[in-house]
Amino acid sequence: MSEFKILAVDTALGACSVTVLDGARVLAKRFIVMDRGHAEALAPMVEDAMREAGLSFGDLTRLGVTTGPGTFTGQRVGLAFMRALKVALHIPCLGVTTFATMAEQAFDASGVGFAIAAHDARRGEIYCGVYAKDGAVLMEPVLLAWDGAPAALAVLNLSGDVALAGTAAPELLTRLSTLQKIRGSEVSDSGVRQPDAEFVAKLAALMPESDVQPQPLYLRAPDAKLPSKPLLTPQRRK
Repeated sequence: MSEFKILAVDTALGACSVTVLDGARVLAKRFIVMDRGHAEALAPMVEDAMREAGLSFGDLTRLGVTTGPGTFTGQRVGLAFMRALKVALHIPCLGVTTFATMAEQAFDASGVGFAIAAHDARRGEIYCGVYAKDGAVLMEPVLLAWDGAPAALAVLNLSGDVALAGTAAPELLTRLSTLQKIRGSEVSDSGVRQPDAEFVAKLAALMPESDVQPQPLYLRAPDAKLPSKPLLTPQRRK
């Protein structure tokens, strides 16, 4: 692993996490499960982690942040914070998907060759991505109907054991085990439920340098929409 000094954060789903990495060493990390409140929690967590790591922001050589899939607000919190740091520090900021992050965590926890990251998207749907331990992305993050997910995964014909990660992992494990849609593979639940910034940092360290700002990955349009008509109708003066 390259000897970058990296600050990485994740606020995209149901946790807020921060890690400071120096090469392969984790100097400091914070991880709090939370459904909301990421905007208020992130800056103090970053300050605490940097203080524990014994680094100034000027010591950093790279930044990492999750891009999604995730909640509309959560994705924007982390991205806005790290984009501001990128501009202030003039260093690369690399975007990593939440699913690539959780897959990496699943590999670390289970040692298997394949990982499926799946998050409950509600409305009878899941977000899903499939990864190989050698770095190959077998299915980019997509939005799938629950009823069609097992068949969509079976088409991949994964040839080894598979670890599941994400909030949809328990339900997906039941459906895959019952239907036996992944042939010749043992499917297990890694226990990973949320992205961890430690693995965002580790993946960001392996990525080629880029000056492009990371962009949010949205798989579904946000529920909140701007009104199509003015809320108030201007009154003409008489």
